[in-house]
Amino acid sequence: MRRSFGLATSALLLGALACMIPLSARAQSFPNRPVQLVVAYPPGGTGDVIARLIAGPLSASLGQPTRVENRSGASGAVGTRLVARAAADGHTLLIGQTAEIVANPILMKDAGYDPVRDLQPVAFLAMVPVVLAVPASAPYANVQQMLAAARASKRGLTFASGGPGTTGHLAGELLRLRTQARLIHVPADGANAALNELLDGRVDMYFAPYPLVINPIKDGKLKLLATASTKRILVDPTLPTVAEETGIRSFDIIAWVGVFAPRGTPNDIVMRLNRDINQALAQPEVRQKFIADGVEVLPMSIGQFEEFARAEGRRYAELLNEDFCSRVFYGGCEGFSAGVQ
Repeated sequence: MRRSFGLATSALLLGALACMIPLSARAQSFPNRPVQLVVAYPPGGTGDVIARLIAGPLSASLGQPTRVENRSGASGAVGTRLVARAAADGHTLLIGQTAEIVANPILMKDAGYDPVRDLQPVAFLAMVPVVLAVPASAPYANVQQMLAAARASKRGLTFASGGPGTTGHLAGELLRLRTQARLIHVPADGANAALNELLDGRVDMYFAPYPLVINPIKDGKLKLLATASTKRILVDPTLPTVAEETGIRSFDIIAWVGVFAPRGTPNDIVMRLNRDINQALAQPEVRQKFIADGVEVLPMSIGQFEEFARAEGRRYAELLNEDFCSRVFYGGCEGFSAGVQ
């Protein structure tokens, strides 16, 4: 992501600030009613937490309440369709994440929306590390020991996810495919539910968003074995990557979150939203909370976010078509779509 986009954080910030030019009268009068931030998953997940972090500062800058609404279902497709079909006036926005923007359109035969055709990138919010969490009592101390345990067990090891097509699911399946270990997917309804599956001992592992597991780690309930990206995370640089632990150099899964509007939203309103969201991200208390949660804030201009989304679409299309549609869902991804719609 950072590597494919090829821009340093400072350059991204400069590009975002360059968009803060005088706005039209229509943009200045926007919004004229509350703004809705639609999260396509249940409360408590990464997108929900980030949406609630920016909702207050955004309300202050827009002069209207900014409300978070959770519309979960079909691996994020339900909420995404709602925004894609909403009035293109800037009052209904999607807190879009990796699954619904780049994975669903490939994995589902008909997601009910096309992110390129139906959604306008507005503002990038953050990169979120995905980490491999296991119970603190688990007998393995690293990824290789965990994989050995999976191969030695007749039942194998189970891994949770927030639902089919989410980063937790993709990371678990990718590990299974590349190592031939006996790993069995157990989907849950959202990231919080997946975490509870792990904490309650109903699954053996979970590729989780880092912010979700901070408190269970502090409480001694979980431990981390690796991060799913190719680079170690800033908040815990001693944590190895899956690539380092397994030799799978291409293992690179990270979650990201951004704001999208219905396609056709007037450009001056999109510019106003981009400016105000980037200003909210720049507030010290917001940045500190993100940093404490291990989340990397990356303000972008509209053009930078559009290019990032295109690059991610290409990257995931290659990954999913090569590994998932032929090797997980034999005969194509129609089998996947039947399971989540």
